Amino acid sequence: MTRITAEAESPYAWWRLAVSLALMTLGGAGMYSITVVLPSIQTDFGIDRGAASFPYTLTMIGFGVGGILMGRLSDRYGVMVPVLGGAVGLGLGFIAASASTSLWQFTLAQGLLIGLLGTSATFAPLVADTSRWFTRRRGIALAICMSGNYVAGAIWPPVIQLFTEGGGWRQAYFNIGVICLVVMLPLALVLRRPPPALAGAEPVPVGTAPSAAVASERPLGLSPGTLQALLCVAGVSCCVAMSMPQVHIVAYCTDLGFGAARGAEMLSIMLGMGVASRLISGWISDRIGGLRTLLLGSVLQGIALLMFLPFDGLVPLYLISGMFGLFQGGIVPSYALIIREHFSPVQAGVRTGTVLMATLLGMALGGWMSGAIFDLTGSYQAAFVNGIGFNLLNVGIVIFLLRRARARGVGLGRISPSPAAS
Repeated sequence: MTRITAEAESPYAWWRLAVSLALMTLGGAGMYSITVVLPSIQTDFGIDRGAASFPYTLTMIGFGVGGILMGRLSDRYGVMVPVLGGAVGLGLGFIAASASTSLWQFTLAQGLLIGLLGTSATFAPLVADTSRWFTRRRGIALAICMSGNYVAGAIWPPVIQLFTEGGGWRQAYFNIGVICLVVMLPLALVLRRPPPALAGAEPVPVGTAPSAAVASERPLGLSPGTLQALLCVAGVSCCVAMSMPQVHIVAYCTDLGFGAARGAEMLSIMLGMGVASRLISGWISDRIGGLRTLLLGSVLQGIALLMFLPFDGLVPLYLISGMFGLFQGGIVPSYALIIREHFSPVQAGVRTGTVLMATLLGMALGGWMSGAIFDLTGSYQAAFVNGIGFNLLNVGIVIFLLRRARARGVGLGRISPSPAAS
């Protein structure tokens, strides 16, 4: 029995997946903390909404760039090394940010320690590592792993809001830093074992000739660089759209007079529904492929964004927030699955990190852009319209790739193990 058949989708693989889920949930504090304390930061440092959004932007840029760096480390040394470093980066970053006396100090702690060296290590490397431990159930496994990002969004906002109400945002940040150091370091040690051997283990779409396997030199008839560039543009576009509600819902509710606590609840609902969305989308993607799943999520996300335009009451916003989370949660995992369907497995870490970097840059750009549009117009209506426009660009790219995939009959159906894997 080969190592791949012995260990892929074994009980240990599922246990490892559970640990990865926990680590991503803890590391996700770096993404969502700033969205909750944004009004407090604006007041504390005496700045406008656009300037208060900039630390989030730099955090997401650091998160994205760090994903490539951590992906390379993971490919070379194994996933445990970047995760250990990420735990230290997050702990020190939150503690340093809590002691900052100026906006530039806070921004530097957010972007460098929390984003670049911290949260990035608990995202792309864990996603790429999970993809190596599963074959037939890779879609649902990736969805479970990446649900940690949304579990974090469901758990952290109310916790951070509670910490903030009890002792201010600085005490909240200090508490998060200590939690990251104490809990994440031991969990990272579980990931010591290297992944199963990859040779002959890659799945191909049912009915596809061996020459059309994932390691094709021209995936979808494009050069690997062209396909990756298109996926990166699509990732930026969909996440500019995604960032408007996720980054600014707390500030939006504050402006409408509902208060930051209601906004934190809406963000928690949005991201809690995103967990369900990711699991459902993972199940769907194992049956229809990554590209079709991406198109489905992108179209539904656009519909949810449209619903924010005519409704701004408290109850409608709760409902739309939940609907938005349910619709868009499966989008980002689809990119990781597309990478594994069309690129060589030995490049999983760096290629997954690059495309996920693009999605994070989209979140960074969208978070800042929405704040800047608010400063220019005095409302978030134009920011929602801006997000809808970027979402349409993403849909167009996915339709283009789907047409090329359909013409070649690859990457659109249920995935099954190749004969070499058995």
